[in-house]
Amino acid sequence: MISEKAVDRKEATEDPEELARSWDWHVRRKLAWNPDTPEDILSSLARDAVQWVREAVAGNARTPISTLARLAEDSSGFVRAAVALNCNATSEMLETLAGDEMSDYDCTLGKNRYLVKEAVAKSPNINSQTLEFLARDSDEHVRAAAASNPLLTIELMKKMVRDVSWLVRNNIARNPSTPGELLAYLSSDSIMDVRAATAQNPRTPAEALDALARDRSWEIRGAAARNPRLDGRILDGLAGHWSWVVREAVAKNPNTPSETLKRLAADPDQSVQKAARARAR
Repeated sequence: MISEKAVDRKEATEDPEELARSWDWHVRRKLAWNPDTPEDILSSLARDAVQWVREAVAGNARTPISTLARLAEDSSGFVRAAVALNCNATSEMLETLAGDEMSDYDCTLGKNRYLVKEAVAKSPNINSQTLEFLARDSDEHVRAAAASNPLLTIELMKKMVRDVSWLVRNNIARNPSTPGELLAYLSSDSIMDVRAATAQNPRTPAEALDALARDRSWEIRGAAARNPRLDGRILDGLAGHWSWVVREAVAKNPNTPSETLKRLAADPDQSVQKAARARAR
């Protein structure tokens, strides 16, 4: 039986043009993903009969812009979504794809997801008008995708921190561009996941972060203990928490005082010990 590694070695020695003509679409797909594949081969594979090969081309950062533009009009929504996720997708392509209604059923959630619009909303190349359009979408997952984009304006963030969907608020809490005043507001959110995301954001103000470190939930305290901006005095207090997860987070925090680390190095839990001793080296 030939191993997969042996097949990979064989493919590495073959001519890309020959691989592009392989009867096995898995081989063609692997070639389409390869960042070293020549642009002319990628353009050829963009016309492949198998959508998964075209999807790979659409996701390849080396794919020419002209080929990406053609794939943005592909019959497969998965291919179009891959174009939207490509780091070279232009704002013009994204603006067109922002109205794409392609959806796929998510078995976990038991509902349809608008994959193309979600992909567009996450793109770093999106223009402000298109991002605002998607931030107001009726679908919570599209809005949540927009909420995660660092390009989101503060004006839109101010509205989205009050969104009915906790997924949207959660992504605003995680967004590295969210200002401190809005993170302070989210620090008292009724949903634990939102407070946990706020607790881990380095931009969360000290006062709000201190309050989260005293949250009734140990999960929130653990999240706060992982924030590199948490005060050493508070970390020292959390080092005595009953949950080993919180104590381990304290041991890994760069602000934890050396004396606190010495105590944690003798912690009864091995995971906490290991983390503290690694920091003490």
